[in-house]
Amino acid sequence: MSSTCSTVSRELDEPVAGTAATARTWLLLEQPGPWGAKALTSSHLDPALGRALEAAAKGTGVRIALIRRPGRHADSRMPATRRVYVAHTVPGNVWLHSATTTDPARLLDLDLTALGRGEAAGFDAVLGGAPHAGDPLALVCTNGKRDRCCALLGRPLAAELASSVVDGVWEVTHLGGHRFSPTVLVLPYGYAYGRAEAHAVKEVLHGVQEGRVVTEGCRGCSAWERPGQAAELAVRRAVREDAAQVLSVVRTEGEAPHWEVTVAHVDGRRWRVEVAQGASRPPRPESCGSALGSPARMDVLDVRALTPASLAG
Repeated sequence: MSSTCSTVSRELDEPVAGTAATARTWLLLEQPGPWGAKALTSSHLDPALGRALEAAAKGTGVRIALIRRPGRHADSRMPATRRVYVAHTVPGNVWLHSATTTDPARLLDLDLTALGRGEAAGFDAVLGGAPHAGDPLALVCTNGKRDRCCALLGRPLAAELASSVVDGVWEVTHLGGHRFSPTVLVLPYGYAYGRAEAHAVKEVLHGVQEGRVVTEGCRGCSAWERPGQAAELAVRRAVREDAAQVLSVVRTEGEAPHWEVTVAHVDGRRWRVEVAQGASRPPRPESCGSALGSPARMDVLDVRALTPASLAG
């Protein structure tokens, strides 16, 4: 088999921190069957509904994706009722709610701006939703129409997890970063992982159940922009902090290619993290079939604890 984008990225040891998709809130709709490259408008979901959902989500902080159970996806398996999840990933207000619907168009009745702010009441009222009582969700990107690596590597991972009786496993349409396949998003905390293996995903899910964040292989928390993702992970590693929801990105100053990011702990400590955007060398494909390029990478140059005096200044 010819070299894939994920093979090249792994061989070049491209860092994964600061590469997660950004979304304060994830809205997930069950949609079995085949998915096209732009799944909301190229699947067996009504494309007009898909376009309307895309338009409604713009600028809200909500990212909409389709999900399906691992395994074969014959069109005859279209469920009468579909599972819907919504998760808010901002620390201090992390939650995951679920519902079922027989009419996907009901999603257009949701106030996506409110969901983006972290308000769950409207979801529960419109769809009869409630807080998710089951295990955390492991969303494995498997959309081969976006990139063949997602199918070649993602689908076997999803199948292995499902066969290991890991609850909460779904295939998802797109998480970005094909070259880090298999990629996984774990909800409710919203941390994404690259080059994932089944044993590592199980450890991540076990950590979530204990309120911990596993940083190995972590791409970042989707609640933050990419400099903030890299900064938060750098602080976690520097001070060996694995508790979930205790760190927040409270300020990002500067613009590409250089930022000063302030990360705060719930106990009052703060850190100033210097993050620079670099170009990955040598050139490599960002996705299978694309031309060679130099993908942006987030390099943490310095992590400095802030004293009370420096905070006052």
